[in-house]
Amino acid sequence: MFQDYQSKIFELEGWHFPSNSYRQMVLQPAYEEAKKHFLHSMMQIHIAHLKMLEEQQLVTKEDAKKIGQALYKIDLDYYKQRDYNPKFEDLFFRIEHKLIELAGDVAGNLHIGRSRNDMGIAIYRMTLRKKLLLLMNELLTLRSSLLVFAQEHVETIMLGYTHTQQAQPTTLAHYIKAVIDQLTRDFKRLQAAYNTINSSSMGAAALTTTGFNISRARMAELLAFDEIIENAWDAVAGADYIGELASVIQLAALNLGRTSQDFLQWATQEFNAFKLASPYVQVSSIMPQKRNPVSIEHTRSLLSAVVGDASTVLQMIHNTPFGDIVDTEDDMQPYLWRAMERLRGIYNLFGNIIVTMEVNKEQLFSRAKKSFANVTELADTLVRSEKISFRQSHSIVSSSVRSLLEDQKESLEELTWELINEKSIALTGKPLKISKEQFYLALKPGYFVEIRSLYGGPAPDTMRKSLLQANAVSPLLENWVKDKENRINHSEQQLLAFLEGWNK
Repeated sequence: MFQDYQSKIFELEGWHFPSNSYRQMVLQPAYEEAKKHFLHSMMQIHIAHLKMLEEQQLVTKEDAKKIGQALYKIDLDYYKQRDYNPKFEDLFFRIEHKLIELAGDVAGNLHIGRSRNDMGIAIYRMTLRKKLLLLMNELLTLRSSLLVFAQEHVETIMLGYTHTQQAQPTTLAHYIKAVIDQLTRDFKRLQAAYNTINSSSMGAAALTTTGFNISRARMAELLAFDEIIENAWDAVAGADYIGELASVIQLAALNLGRTSQDFLQWATQEFNAFKLASPYVQVSSIMPQKRNPVSIEHTRSLLSAVVGDASTVLQMIHNTPFGDIVDTEDDMQPYLWRAMERLRGIYNLFGNIIVTMEVNKEQLFSRAKKSFANVTELADTLVRSEKISFRQSHSIVSSSVRSLLEDQKESLEELTWELINEKSIALTGKPLKISKEQFYLALKPGYFVEIRSLYGGPAPDTMRKSLLQANAVSPLLENWVKDKENRINHSEQQLLAFLEGWNK
């Protein structure tokens, strides 16, 4: 009975590797990803390795020329369009088979001193670094957009919130600059991740390096890696370069997700902080008055998807053996690519949303003007004018606000010098020394913001200096990315020149 059941399985699955289910579940999806993402990196490694073998005299110039000519004949577009063929386990073996077909057995020497292990890790790292630079460029574009937006709103007074409650007057620029600073930290974390990623595994071979006199340093140089992963075991087993990037991507998505949540709340008619431009709102199918902020809603939900994909990457690394394993290779990479691609798209969308929206400055100022949030400065002012402790001043102001609320007066505009004077006499036994003019000035949100001119505060002049400093940093960040891109481009052009040289 059991043997009959086994026979049916073999009839469905086949009698040789790969089984139909393994092919459909593992090999075919991996092949589809590889032909989209790995072909160019694989060919660059082939060219670099061949050049290094020739320089190290591990292959003759004649053999190098034969192999180089075979490499030159590989039609990458052909392989991009071909479906998975069970005859070959993966794309590497399919390309290798074609090279041997073109150059003869001598093409087998291209694999001297290397393994699919060190080669695969190098391919992953080369793929990730390019995708990472694209993401970093988009982050910098968003950062630049926010800087322009912030400069327009240095004097746009609004309420700041703590514990979701009205706290103190500030400016929209002050809030946005906080987001900019957070993005800058995200960029620096991505820089650190790039530095970890851009290290060469080539020469580690399967696990223990090789007995051939290859040059690991030359391979790192030819492929535009900044460093060599010294320990060969670490080179093929270490997955923390993926985990580091996944963690940074996850944190960046969480950071921007908090901001998108704020903007979704501020888009409500009750809050009425801004009006989104028409390309970023959707009308209701039944309610004509609706302007649904779907662009922000999708921003928020897709950022959660980025967090989820990054978390999947970290979970796939969890409790895996410290060796070369597929858990940290083909199955995992697409989750990280998708997280990076989504985050890159969100950066673009969010920047466009912000710079095109119409801010309701009057509404934000009116809310700040009426709010009791201004009384912090009144308490501070009384400390200076009355020469009393802050706790005494706090008690005077707090008691006055309670009295207004008990009388169902809900605006700070109804707070009077006379009421504060009454509370001062009651609590300290002394009348106020502060003039009415100075008293009422202390209640104005504009004064509240203006006087907070300390480093990091919202005062317009302070904010302008802060934004100027942030703008001055922009070229440094942009040049860092350009430098990495230029080095990779130079490497690719050099490898292409080697390939053309073998074919003269």
